[in-house]
Amino acid sequence: MAVRIDDQNLIFYLETEHTSYIMQVVKGKYLCHLYWGKKLTKIYPERLLSFHGLCCSANPDETDKTYTLDLLPQEYPTQGAADYRRAALETEYADGSILTELFYESYRVIKGKPLLKELPATYAEEGDDVWTLEITCADRRTGLEVKLSYSVFSQMDVLTRSVCIINRSSARVVLNKAYSASVDFNSDSFDMLTLNGAWGRERYPERVKLRRGNQTIGSVRGASSHQENPFIALLREDTTEKTGDAYGFSFVYSGNFIAGVEVDQSAASRAYMGIHEDLFQWNLEPGSCFQTPETVMVYTDRGLGELSRIYHRIYRRRLCRGKYRDAGRPVLVNNWEGTYFDFNQKKILAIADKAAELGIEMLVLDDGWFGKRDDDTSSLGDWYADQRKLPDGITGLAKAVHLRGLKFGLWFEPEMISKDSNLYRQHPDWCIHVPGREPMECRNQMVLDLSRGEVCSYVIDAVSQILDSAGIDYVKWDMNRHITEYYSAGRGSSGQSELCHRYMLGLYHVMDEIISGHPDVLFESCSSGGGRFDPGMLYYMPQIWTSDDTDAAERVYIQYGTSYAYPFCTMGAHVSTVPNHQVHRVTPWKTRGDVAMTGAFGYELDLTGLTAMETNVVKKQVQRYKRLRMWLPAADLYRLENPFCGNYGAWMFVSESGNQCLVNCIRMMERANMPEKRIFLQGLKEGCSYRCVETGNCYSAEELMYAGLRVSEDGENPDMRGDFVSFTWSFEKMMKRKIRRTNE
Repeated sequence: MAVRIDDQNLIFYLETEHTSYIMQVVKGKYLCHLYWGKKLTKIYPERLLSFHGLCCSANPDETDKTYTLDLLPQEYPTQGAADYRRAALETEYADGSILTELFYESYRVIKGKPLLKELPATYAEEGDDVWTLEITCADRRTGLEVKLSYSVFSQMDVLTRSVCIINRSSARVVLNKAYSASVDFNSDSFDMLTLNGAWGRERYPERVKLRRGNQTIGSVRGASSHQENPFIALLREDTTEKTGDAYGFSFVYSGNFIAGVEVDQSAASRAYMGIHEDLFQWNLEPGSCFQTPETVMVYTDRGLGELSRIYHRIYRRRLCRGKYRDAGRPVLVNNWEGTYFDFNQKKILAIADKAAELGIEMLVLDDGWFGKRDDDTSSLGDWYADQRKLPDGITGLAKAVHLRGLKFGLWFEPEMISKDSNLYRQHPDWCIHVPGREPMECRNQMVLDLSRGEVCSYVIDAVSQILDSAGIDYVKWDMNRHITEYYSAGRGSSGQSELCHRYMLGLYHVMDEIISGHPDVLFESCSSGGGRFDPGMLYYMPQIWTSDDTDAAERVYIQYGTSYAYPFCTMGAHVSTVPNHQVHRVTPWKTRGDVAMTGAFGYELDLTGLTAMETNVVKKQVQRYKRLRMWLPAADLYRLENPFCGNYGAWMFVSESGNQCLVNCIRMMERANMPEKRIFLQGLKEGCSYRCVETGNCYSAEELMYAGLRVSEDGENPDMRGDFVSFTWSFEKMMKRKIRRTNE
């Protein structure tokens, strides 16, 4: 079983196929961390837990002066109890005190994995080898109870953590901080990997050596943000893509977060992750509980590449849900970069006609279809069709698109409101703003207060009415500004510090109601591109628009960085026109197609302007993607060449059966007299042979992985000169044939 307990010594073993996570109750009180790493078959706990007393350290046990909480590796450290390192829990009681002393009380083991109340989380299905350990600790003097939940996905090598905090007293308790996970390591010999960026430049990996003190990332923007991503990895200094220890922490939450590591006086490291304590305070009333979001933790000794593949598997199979979780996604065309706001029904149907000719399967109508939306200054919140542009309404347009054999999708921005809108004129207090101050706009819009039930109900009803009446097949759910001026007109002065988290709970409720009521609709999340690319969104929507930057060269970096935590099949990726609208770069059609084709594939341009040659190229790209999507979404990813470290970006996919393989390589810049470039494949079955579909050449797995493949060996790209050139190979494993011998 994945959870074992030594009741005599109160030692808890959480075991996956390849890893162990071990805890012990020390001194009969404190739940301490002993080990997390490669699976151990036998341990001696006294050798795993070591500490020594320091001058000026408080000693909670008067009989043992070497014992101090300031060095003890606690599973859930609290503020004010002589541990001066970063606490996971900070409280304030009715008498003004802040001290919480959590002592172990009990445990229980649960088959499977309970759902988290009102929050997204990974889940178990019937037949999964998943077990949950719930450990209860309490401060009986204050009446605070803390339930630490650990769920073990044994076959996936995944451990998840979350915390439920219960007020058993008769007075309010204020939570000033409530993290989801804290893990102590007895070493500081790590690098920390984070995914940082900006709008149009999301999730660039940064790897830095740990130093003394705190190193943190986070967001207080009301969303996980373009600037930081709720993911960190701790890597041994010699860890590479293929070898070495790697520890991952990923936060299943879409709002304000913090993650980081503190290196202390004894060169030990404490990793932590949770809701950001800035702009957070929670009034925990008597008898009520507070549930933290989930942290998904992964360890492997097989390098950063295997860490990513484990995250990809758990998120594809046990975080994403619904009809499209395991299905290939339809090829779509979105009109945004093709027309922006300047369109009418005739233009959209002309694009639909061309899409049908090309084999594209869905047309998505983006911003500008509702209210009187001729630019971004009005109408958000007025979710009804603009009859000037669409005389037959959304229902008529959807019917016309369906008659052409296409699915029909629609853009919404349900969380926002424009000052120039009927909704704002009727309910000016529904936006997040401070009374008496002029509301601040960003992109000419404000944020609806989803901490209020009546606002959530309006959004659910307005969006559902369109989906129900028009037969919508796809929704692009956008969010184009972050929260400022934190104040809710629906809450009193003592509840304003709860706004950010209550907003997220309201948003999750809205999405859950709309999505569960429309199970056949494919939903894609978006936030000015990749500003909310996080596991919380993937629980509701199986794909996310990766970035508003559609330039193929930029997308090499963005999608490569995103792949450290998220599978390619969750990345919305489109071919757009050139010169590109964001960076004005010109890249070849093949490169644009190859880069986009590894994600949720589509086009972001005006199809009616294609030349005869371009029409032929698009037809072939669509046909190729339809073949690839039969196996590519469930394939394992191997990163081969890091574009952040050289002139090439290369990656490959190996199907679940191991019988198919796709290799992509992008040369970023052409240079004179360039040396021969070889890339070394991974993940193939040794002893097998593979045939290149494009060239017909046959290779052994060992040759491809250890001797390498020359980049110039490409039968699909006759012009191999120039910048941003894409090379692709498709391989099929050659089946061994039985030879029948006969005697002559």
